[in-house]
Amino acid sequence: MGRETKYYIVSAEALPEIFVKVAEAKRMMQTGECDTVGEATQMVGISRSAFYKYKDAVQPFNDLKTQRIITFYGSLKDAPGVLSSVLGCFAQSGANILTINQSIPVNGCAGVTIAAETSHMVESLETLLDNAEGIEGVVKFEVLAGG
Repeated sequence: MGRETKYYIVSAEALPEIFVKVAEAKRMMQTGECDTVGEATQMVGISRSAFYKYKDAVQPFNDLKTQRIITFYGSLKDAPGVLSSVLGCFAQSGANILTINQSIPVNGCAGVTIAAETSHMVESLETLLDNAEGIEGVVKFEVLAGG
């Protein structure tokens, strides 16, 4: 259904330092410790260009064997049935949705955050992400956090 992205769980100690620093900069911005990319990159000691080069490819991933509640984020076009189709992917995968938060659409897209309990999934996490991102009207769909 579109992309062929593969995901790997790798110990932070095995990663090149730049990836760990990009993840830390993203965390600092999400928690409000830093207000800007410039401030976050300066604090972790990387260039803004390095941050932008890797920011979409680096996601912290908590141990999903012990923490089975995963938070997903999607950017959905403001069209009838898009959210319903995404929720159908969750039902098909066996994930149990705990919460759904959708923002009011701005510029034709709405952000949606879905927390789901995933211990009884019959499909892989990658399959769920691929299926959701393959839906017409889904601009972006990714794991926001485990835990």
